[in-house]
Amino acid sequence: MKKALITGITGQDGSYLAELLLEKGYKVYGLTRRTSTVNNERIKHIQDKIVLLQGDLLDQSSLTSAILDSEPDEVYNLAAQSFVKTSWNQPVLTGEFTAIGVTRMLESIRSVKSKIKFYQASSSEMFGKVTETPQRETTRFYPRSPYGVAKVYGHYITVNYRESFDLFACSGILFNHESPRRGLEFVTRKISHAVARISLGKQDKLELGNLDSKRDWGFAGDYVDAMWRMLQQESPDDYVISTGESHSVEEFVVEAFKTVGIEDWEKYVVSNQSEHMRPAEVDNLIGDYSKAKKVLGWEPKTSFKDLVKIMVNADVEFEKKNDA
Repeated sequence: MKKALITGITGQDGSYLAELLLEKGYKVYGLTRRTSTVNNERIKHIQDKIVLLQGDLLDQSSLTSAILDSEPDEVYNLAAQSFVKTSWNQPVLTGEFTAIGVTRMLESIRSVKSKIKFYQASSSEMFGKVTETPQRETTRFYPRSPYGVAKVYGHYITVNYRESFDLFACSGILFNHESPRRGLEFVTRKISHAVARISLGKQDKLELGNLDSKRDWGFAGDYVDAMWRMLQQESPDDYVISTGESHSVEEFVVEAFKTVGIEDWEKYVVSNQSEHMRPAEVDNLIGDYSKAKKVLGWEPKTSFKDLVKIMVNADVEFEKKNDA
């Protein structure tokens, strides 16, 4: 039986990845931080099938202990301070978790068992102010937030350890990936949740920032399969994981309202760009996943429209359950 250790197992990606690995017969360990309020909502349906270990990306010794305890064949580093807006308010903490935390994990692997395969969650936010479209593995990074900068560090330290210490270390440069398990602070879930509430008469308005911002949105459940495939290869490498399609925030809003049978969406949406403006913006991201398709045999399965429907329908059910 293969063993895997997932940091960030209680997050969106961690929960989907844990499900996938359990289906493949892995023994799954998850690293969780000690907090006063436990938030295991995303993994409660599989909690009796996984082993949770306490640890923190800020604490080197806890990472080493987790690796010694779990003896994993594979480590998936998904934990991070992952909300771009928060990275402006907490830039130093974002750097500690999202950048230096990667080094701590790589150091622990190197010191305990260098044969462990390592996956680093890189991000399309590293491309930032894009220098070419679509973005591929060779596109120059130009991050536009402390989060993006920290992810660039995490990406290059992974490359550095791979080349310097012969570690099997990969980075997946994942473009935006969403699901009903996305946090409410992210724009896609903010939209799906608000639209569900509006359709049920619980909310009047949806306030958003720039409706023209474009992203390459995929389904998180599809993307964790790509992570796993990277660690099954003969040699480690980095891959862009995306859909190759770009859609605006407005398109997401229109599809969301369509899902609940509302056509005149404009009367429910307020665009307040000044309130939601960041010091530097990323306007348009679109990825080229052709390398992943060729080498990993991976491609996205869930269309943009289906993704929006999945999220809105899940939030409608969520809101109805809250009433029960």
